[in-house]
Amino acid sequence: MRHARRRIVRRTARLAAVGGLLVGATMVTRAVAGEPSDVSAAPHTSVRTTAGTGAGLVSRLGTSRTAGHWVGSDGRPVVAVTDERTAERVRRAGAEAKVVRHSMSALKSAARALRSAPRVPGTAWALDYRSNEVVVRGDSTVSGSDWSRLTGVARDIGEFVRMERTDGTFTTRLNGAEPILSTAGRCSAGFNVTDGRSDFVLTAGHCGPTGSVWFGDDGGDRQVGRTVAGSFPGDDFSLVEYADGKAGDGADVVAVGDGKGVRITGVGEPAVGQRVFRSGSTTGLRDGRVTALDATVNYPEGTVTGLIETDVCAEPGDSGGPMFAEGIALGVTSGGSGDCDKGGTTFFQPLPEAMESLGVRLIVSPREGAGPGAAPSSPAATGGGGTAPGAAAPGAVAPVPDVNGSTLLSRLTDRRNVGPGMLVVAGSLIALVATRWIRAEQDRKAYRRHYSTTWG
Repeated sequence: MRHARRRIVRRTARLAAVGGLLVGATMVTRAVAGEPSDVSAAPHTSVRTTAGTGAGLVSRLGTSRTAGHWVGSDGRPVVAVTDERTAERVRRAGAEAKVVRHSMSALKSAARALRSAPRVPGTAWALDYRSNEVVVRGDSTVSGSDWSRLTGVARDIGEFVRMERTDGTFTTRLNGAEPILSTAGRCSAGFNVTDGRSDFVLTAGHCGPTGSVWFGDDGGDRQVGRTVAGSFPGDDFSLVEYADGKAGDGADVVAVGDGKGVRITGVGEPAVGQRVFRSGSTTGLRDGRVTALDATVNYPEGTVTGLIETDVCAEPGDSGGPMFAEGIALGVTSGGSGDCDKGGTTFFQPLPEAMESLGVRLIVSPREGAGPGAAPSSPAATGGGGTAPGAAAPGAVAPVPDVNGSTLLSRLTDRRNVGPGMLVVAGSLIALVATRWIRAEQDRKAYRRHYSTTWG
């Protein structure tokens, strides 16, 4: 009876080990098959796919039948359309449709009319796709007579121009995340870029004119570089060439503080409703949502157009710092109103437009999609952005990892990698060898007992 039980136990163990081998092999096969064939391609995230769907529909259907797109609260793409027939086309494409009165052509025409009116410092406007309106805001510096005059312009345009007063003032946000300093002021470094010959920091244009020399410490002992190009007002971007021509190790990493960092894997354009992150030396890492696009801000220094409007807070000292989402670089901090105690509005210079104008490309991770990255070896490695952000998704912030941007344990336990399958295979092999050894040892002992009884 005892021998029968032992045989049952051994057979069960062998079957379990063989089953483990089969399961582990299947896991490895699926993980290998699921890896992207082109590791240099930008990662495809759910938000980017959603935004791409909406942008594609708007592009195909045209500005006379659509009025923008955004990411809905459920994560689905929403497209504003002007008639039910177009709405049906949107729904068949897998997106949600919202029928509105005014097309994108009408919204942009209203924005042009506002831009042609006499300039009023302290005002801003943007296209609000979700409300199908052009929202005009005036800060506390705008006089009653100027506001009344601008209200008259809005009334002549149409009822879809909404006027709002806001607290605080619209100012550029000088200073920054892990600061760079010059005689022009103190700013945040944004993203590292290159033209193929030299490396640069791309930051805000209002930080300083061409020729400004930037340092990485208060004592002025470590020169970062010199501003060689830029645009402000009109746009708000500038290019700081590194003193030695190279960004250094970790140029693709944006630090987020506490020894953590995010690898930047590509550049893109945001969608209304998308969650984004930004960082600066004054307020550190902050997050919020994109509320509008194609915003115009009348700063005291001049007017800047084509900005990204967000509800991310910022304060003086955060200018030039990077904005990103899910490892994708989106823009650099321009200015805004409010603060991080009460909240406010912050505007960002879109990155694709700035890079195209400057003739540079983003320095990105050599293994895109690797996820969170190691903190840079020095502030200069990220263009000076020591507390600057990088990517977006909440999971983009992680412990300082290995060179591939993730801890060994997390990679071994990630079901998308071969690690879990290999662990199952190894455990099954050990169990199989162990059962074979136990059986051999039992047979050997049984033989010895038999031999002793026979020849004893």
